[in-house]
Amino acid sequence: MTDTAVAPPSARTRIRRIAENADYQRSTLHAIIDAAYVCHIAFVDDKGTHNIPTACWREGEHLYIHGSNGGRLLKLLAGGTQACVAITHVDGLVLARSAFNHSMNYRSAVIYGSFERVTEDAAKRAALDAFMDKLAPGRNAEIRRGNDKEFAATTVMRIALDEAVCKLRSGPPIDDAEDMGIPVWTGVLPLVQTQAAPVEDAPGPGDVPAYVRQWQGSVTV
Repeated sequence: MTDTAVAPPSARTRIRRIAENADYQRSTLHAIIDAAYVCHIAFVDDKGTHNIPTACWREGEHLYIHGSNGGRLLKLLAGGTQACVAITHVDGLVLARSAFNHSMNYRSAVIYGSFERVTEDAAKRAALDAFMDKLAPGRNAEIRRGNDKEFAATTVMRIALDEAVCKLRSGPPIDDAEDMGIPVWTGVLPLVQTQAAPVEDAPGPGDVPAYVRQWQGSVTV
């Protein structure tokens, strides 16, 4: 697929504050979602406004979530309520010569729309397999997959990436000309999510899987 815009900016996705940091490219949106394990879903019900964190993953042009059939979030989303999904990665603290010009380097995405339930059994199982592959590629072949009871108790939902926007910042501080003579350290304090040493629960049979051996020292971008 070519790297075209997700869609022309809508009234909800058009960036007005620091518009030059907006990015409507599909590849940018995919990369931000794929680097995330958790998204936040905002919605309104008769009890007020809520913002719920939940695990997420992407397949093609949809973001997926899952959970218990009885969960309030999934029951409400299944009714077609409008939702707003947000993902943010903070890459650094930007220290300038004035308090006002301090900033952060970040990658963020916001998706608007309604979720739909994945109802067809094969598609639902494939989606859950894809989620496991995101967590640990190859682990599906080693573990007990969900049985019929567990599968029936789980709801899988997805939202199209049709109405979405990304906003990013990178680089050094931007100082005002009149502040350039202030004798203070300026620059970026990078923040990087790293993958630490695996913690073994109990020795398993055979060799340690490649996805475990390769975990430590990797950097999540």
